[in-house]
Amino acid sequence: MNKKEAVKPYGGEGSKKVQVERMFDNIAPRYDLLNRVLSLGIDRGWRRKAIRILRASGPKLVLDVATGTGDLAIEIAKKSPEASVVGLDISQEMLKAGRVKIAHRKLDDRIEMVKGDSEDIRYPDNTFDGITVAFGVRNFEHLDRGLREMLRVLKPGGKLIVLEFSQPYGFPFRQLFQWYFKNILPRIGRVASTDPAAYGYLYESVQAFPEGEEFVHILQANGFKNSQCKPLTLGVCSLYVAEKER
Repeated sequence: MNKKEAVKPYGGEGSKKVQVERMFDNIAPRYDLLNRVLSLGIDRGWRRKAIRILRASGPKLVLDVATGTGDLAIEIAKKSPEASVVGLDISQEMLKAGRVKIAHRKLDDRIEMVKGDSEDIRYPDNTFDGITVAFGVRNFEHLDRGLREMLRVLKPGGKLIVLEFSQPYGFPFRQLFQWYFKNILPRIGRVASTDPAAYGYLYESVQAFPEGEEFVHILQANGFKNSQCKPLTLGVCSLYVAEKER
């Protein structure tokens, strides 16, 4: 077990997968509001950068893994009118919230929200033109297994695009952000959320994630080609792009 797999929302007994599902079911009703407040809305710009890369290859069918309430899936559908999107998530409550948003935007004919496990994706080999994951890979119980499953269902030449939190760089920004992330963000989460453990887990899971070049090497080791990492907002977030060999 690597250090990433050891970090669980509630600690103690029970698999990480079960605990993550429980955590997101708990916070689903206020997830979108808290996301906007805690990220100051910067995450929208990160998603736009990911979508620009995805659109360049003109995908017709996209899988959005760990889709949550569907923010990225909705933006993909809006920016790529020719594309259909499958949003996959382990949390039924997050999916329910996402379906309401999708119906409100009249996109339910192009976005399908599916309950499923990122480590056991119920689609045939070579199904999707592109795969996206926004802030979800650090929640995989077995990172290698999840990456291999995404590679399996991705078509040859298709792109995997991952957004994930990372460690910011540069003094004093790194120190200030780490202090905010460790001390202030969890307190806001405890006050505003129905699950006080969720935002402590956010900090711990980011610290444990194998970011930057380490994650690039993990992508390569699991069969992806041309893997690269681009830090965003002084390294608060990293954008990873990798391909399946043709």
